[in-house]
Amino acid sequence: QVQLVESGGGLVEPGGSLRLSCLASGFTFDMFNMKWYRQTPGKEREFVAGIIHNGRITRYSDSVEGRFTISRDSAKRTVYLQMNSLNPDDTAVYYCHAAGPYSYNTHTYWGQGTQVTVSS
Repeated sequence: QVQLVESGGGLVEPGGSLRLSCLASGFTFDMFNMKWYRQTPGKEREFVAGIIHNGRITRYSDSVEGRFTISRDSAKRTVYLQMNSLNPDDTAVYYCHAAGPYSYNTHTYWGQGTQVTVSS
């Protein structure tokens, strides 16, 4: 059974940091490209950051470039999103996404999401 379980969300003040984690199970983690998306009420889910199956290439949306860092740990089957210099516009539900194997993308999975709220 495939599962993506996000954790690490919460309430943080502007300028603060959070690290999100996404624990994967039920599929071959090293063969899948991983991404983080976020969504606010009334808006479409938007891409935040991505990392390919072997971790060698990452990509970010313009809005988080330079502030967020995506990484993955094969041994722990976990992908991370380190978020620094947070601002209220980063408030959203953050979702973990897996697609693969490799670039074939025949299988895609979503996590249940974790809430991030940036507020003073």
